[in-house]
Amino acid sequence: MPYTPHTKSDIKEMLDVIGLEKETDLFSSVPSDLRVDHLHLADGLDEFSTYSKFKNISKKNDVDKIMFMGGGYYDHIVPSAVDALAGRSEFYTAYTPYQAEASQGTLQCLYEFQSLICELTGMDVANASMYDGATALAESALMAVRLTRRNKILIDAGVNQTYIKVVQTYLKFRDIDVEVIQMDKDLTDFAAVEAKIDNTVAAYLFQNPNFFGNIQDFTSLVAKLHESKALAVMSAYPIALGTIKDPGSLDVDIVCGDGQCLGNYINFGGPTFGFMATKQEDIRNLPGRIIGKTKDQDGKEMFVLTMQAREQHIRRHRATSNICSNQNLLALRATMFMSLLGRDGFTQMSNLCFSKSEYLKAELAKIPSLSICNTAATFNEFVIETPLSADVLLSNLSDAGFYAGINLSNLYENHENKVMISVTEKRSKEELDALVAAIGAIL
Repeated sequence: MPYTPHTKSDIKEMLDVIGLEKETDLFSSVPSDLRVDHLHLADGLDEFSTYSKFKNISKKNDVDKIMFMGGGYYDHIVPSAVDALAGRSEFYTAYTPYQAEASQGTLQCLYEFQSLICELTGMDVANASMYDGATALAESALMAVRLTRRNKILIDAGVNQTYIKVVQTYLKFRDIDVEVIQMDKDLTDFAAVEAKIDNTVAAYLFQNPNFFGNIQDFTSLVAKLHESKALAVMSAYPIALGTIKDPGSLDVDIVCGDGQCLGNYINFGGPTFGFMATKQEDIRNLPGRIIGKTKDQDGKEMFVLTMQAREQHIRRHRATSNICSNQNLLALRATMFMSLLGRDGFTQMSNLCFSKSEYLKAELAKIPSLSICNTAATFNEFVIETPLSADVLLSNLSDAGFYAGINLSNLYENHENKVMISVTEKRSKEELDALVAAIGAIL
């Protein structure tokens, strides 16, 4: 008998509460051709035979293709040392470091993480990670509302669509107005944003590079926000900060982003972690854990959880946030990753992403029926348009051995023939040339 904690009556009662007839209705959003009815396992297989059976089933997953997909999750190099170190039991099993005297190793690692995020972003202080980039942006919006005591958020349409939806969901029942500012083609419309700034706006949320890969200089817009005592919140792609102007140089008030690209794998979309940093004067409103360095009674250096009241963890209604069990192991991997690369290595990785993307962009532009859609400089992502629908093009490229990009028609109207392509330092010149040849042959 398999172990099942719920009886048939338990299951029926739960289904009645949520208005469903049977358990399979829970998966109605999954297309029927992607569902598995049963695994055809024989009765009483031993452990080794069961493992072999599942290994053969897993071979049906078609994952051995060259990756050109991005949009928030990226196929970067992860040094082997990251896996070796992060797999140590003292890291792998560590939980909330409430007892500082028993958690000095974990606390020091997280302190180093915060320090590295501050160096990367040019900000004064950072917390010890969030859930992911989307929730970090939503928490940044809430932080801005607390700081300004205003209840209106402007968010640029160039922000990742998933992030926008998460922000809207977070703020929906908080009596906070969220307005999405439409773009000028694929760029932030500075005039449209400035026209919306007044003394009711808590913050303007933007992404640089934006979702389509475009880079803009937001210095003047940030200054305009500050004239009205509104805050600037930037969602950043960490690897890009090795090349473009950092948020601190832009005088941004809060910066956040997703850390998957820092030593973590794509993992079919998760798990990942978020990061968040701000100015020194705003640290009391920074959500999540914050690690501080101090001295014990004997004058020895030590690390502690600091700058938070206890209600952060036990009184939900009084907490600045309820980010409690966050993604420390993944943040630890990022610390190892950045430490192994070093300042010069990180800059080199960033420059490789940019230069290889520029090479691919130039080669693709030589194909007569293909056009590059971006109207500004890009970092490592750009959008192409072809006579074929994105569905047909990507399907043909999949058959040719490529995960060639993101179908933008799944996210935006009137983008049926547009694909967003991402290039990282992992892609070789041979792979870039092969993609160009494959697209040329299909078109």
